[in-house]
Amino acid sequence: RNKEMAKREEESISEPDEPKLERSEFWMVKISPFGRNDMAAVKERLTVEINHWDHRAEQLKQQELAGKVNAKINSGKACHRADELTSRLQKRMEDLQQERQISPLPPNVIGGAMIVPIALLNKLTGLSTTPALQTKETKHVEMIAMKAVMEAERELGFVPRDVSADKCGYDVESRDPDGNARLRFVEVKGRALGADTVTITKNEILTALNKPEQFILAVVEVDGEEAAKITYMREPFGREPDFGVTSVNYKLTDLLAKGEQPR
Repeated sequence: RNKEMAKREEESISEPDEPKLERSEFWMVKISPFGRNDMAAVKERLTVEINHWDHRAEQLKQQELAGKVNAKINSGKACHRADELTSRLQKRMEDLQQERQISPLPPNVIGGAMIVPIALLNKLTGLSTTPALQTKETKHVEMIAMKAVMEAERELGFVPRDVSADKCGYDVESRDPDGNARLRFVEVKGRALGADTVTITKNEILTALNKPEQFILAVVEVDGEEAAKITYMREPFGREPDFGVTSVNYKLTDLLAKGEQPR
């Protein structure tokens, strides 16, 4: 039984688990709360192993001289293992000593920023103070714009139909009552008077490019509760948006320069 236990011990130590050794050293140095004893802990563990393999090498050497050769491990391997552990100990001590020399440098400020609450900016610029109120105001402007375009289409003799809920790339489908089968597709954009930009979705742009003779972009400038001006634009876009783009902001003055009165 003693021989069997010795054999198992010999097999377990003849092929040392390198990752396990690394993890144990990492725990001692990085995780153990006793930071001041990290070097001593590593040195103690490795020294024990070095002494073990030195002693084992001497035992195997005496057995070999007596003609008892171990097939799995010899004195040369054991001596080599002791030398490896000695080198490891020296390197770990050097690394730990260097880590002790690390100290933080004074901070170097390379920039700064002032954080201003959005509510304060809105108050200073006269904008709505809450996103909910801004959304409500935008929808109110859109409603005025839609009503103005529907009336303009009727005055031109067409029969408009609100299809904005269908998300088909335009808001108004306008039919010629004289029997002309061609429909007018009018995309309505309501903007408060003085606005700088207008947002066009990718779907709206693609619809305009695919149906250039039928598509009309109608921009309605709203002043308070009234539609101050309606501008119609035909073929307003030159190319489709890049892949991944969901909407494009256009400078309102550039679009209006291409426009005309409703006709």
